[in-house]
Amino acid sequence: MSTPLAPTDLPTTLGALRASNYQPKSVREEIRANLEQRLADGLPLTSDVLGYEDTVLPQLETALLAGHDIILLGERGQAKTRMIRSLVDLLDEWLPIVEGSEIRDDPFAPISAYAIELVEEKGDDTPLTWLHRSRRFAEKLASPDTSMADLIGEVDPIKVAGGLYLDDPKALSYGLVPKSNRGIFAINELPDLAERIQVGLLNVLEERDVQIRGHLVRLDLDVMVVATANPEDYTNRGRLITPLKDRFGSQIRTHYPYELTTEIAIMHQEAKLPASPVPITVPWFINDIVARVSHVARKSHVISQSSGVSVRLSIANYEIVVANALRRTLRTHDGAVVPRVSDLSAMVQSTQGKIEFDTMDDSDSDQVIAALVSLAVRQCFAEHVVLEEGPQIVEAFNTEALVHTGDDLPDRDYLAVMAAMPSLDEPARRIAGPRANDGELASAVEFILEGLYLTKRLAKDASGARALYRSRNR
Repeated sequence: MSTPLAPTDLPTTLGALRASNYQPKSVREEIRANLEQRLADGLPLTSDVLGYEDTVLPQLETALLAGHDIILLGERGQAKTRMIRSLVDLLDEWLPIVEGSEIRDDPFAPISAYAIELVEEKGDDTPLTWLHRSRRFAEKLASPDTSMADLIGEVDPIKVAGGLYLDDPKALSYGLVPKSNRGIFAINELPDLAERIQVGLLNVLEERDVQIRGHLVRLDLDVMVVATANPEDYTNRGRLITPLKDRFGSQIRTHYPYELTTEIAIMHQEAKLPASPVPITVPWFINDIVARVSHVARKSHVISQSSGVSVRLSIANYEIVVANALRRTLRTHDGAVVPRVSDLSAMVQSTQGKIEFDTMDDSDSDQVIAALVSLAVRQCFAEHVVLEEGPQIVEAFNTEALVHTGDDLPDRDYLAVMAAMPSLDEPARRIAGPRANDGELASAVEFILEGLYLTKRLAKDASGARALYRSRNR
């Protein structure tokens, strides 16, 4: 997204800025004042993050009001980076800086050699530039090869070759932290920094300045630092040095959604569904099952819980299940795209890269994922379906009935099953809802049959997404 153009009525020189009675504020003062106004107006800190309204967000608001540097602890896929990026909205919309300054010098209190000389030379005629808040955020993914030059700065050999002396402050090339002056600096996966680089951040978090190697230069920075880390790396046995941990004012633990309804809401908010020539309708039980797969995976002893099971798993699974249903609909020319239980087999491809296994070979991952899906289907069926017609349906199968299902069969095949098996018709319509289309009825039929199989009332012969449901007595 492009940066908005600054309003034309803003002062363009230091003298005009003084005359406008502009009062400079620190980053923390800006954030505190804007957050106070937002809270007084009854507005949330951010509307983009769901499930944290009563847990994480109140802690984050308190930390911001206190003016703290913050570290968010949580496994992957817990919206840590999204929350950090949302903090930019708490900054003032426009900020005046000395024109041409690399580190966003305050015209009233410049700190770089360039800006100090310019203000001394031009005085009230010092030219200004107005910076939009969207450009006052810098982000760095920590890695073992991150250097002090990346974060703090180094002597620029090109500037030296141009005639500057090595000890000339103008010969410096600033890193991300100084360039984040008067803004927010975010560093993800903080423990992945080498220890010697972590030491280099101590001054930034406490004394609020940076020292660049080989130079007697100190820059009094105004920067808020927000970091993320995996809790396992943040313990005493982790890779973060104790003095750096001590510098952060607030430590906030994030979490995965506690409720299925929250996970479903996130899926719907974040999923990017394919374009379809016909309507896309996702039955309530498919929503439940897709979200539930992530929840059962987070409790599985087979899956590494220290790595976590990201909410991105639910989003990707939701997208792939709908896409598989769309693929079928384009071939069968049904009137709507409606995912079924048989479409859940496509989740293997979207799940494999998002979970890590603790005690098994990855070659068995397909079976583990299929078992997670089956557990989710069984739980959903047991919790939400009261099937009074169950005995009659089972009895129908005992009279030689067989039902084929699959992710390539048209809706009309399932409607024919309902017509031939009246005991299945009423529960399918009840589960699908009073205004269900043919695709929703077909999906409800599969859900009932799979539920009866998983509760050991029917037998099933399966091959991929194809299945044959039959009596257990045959």
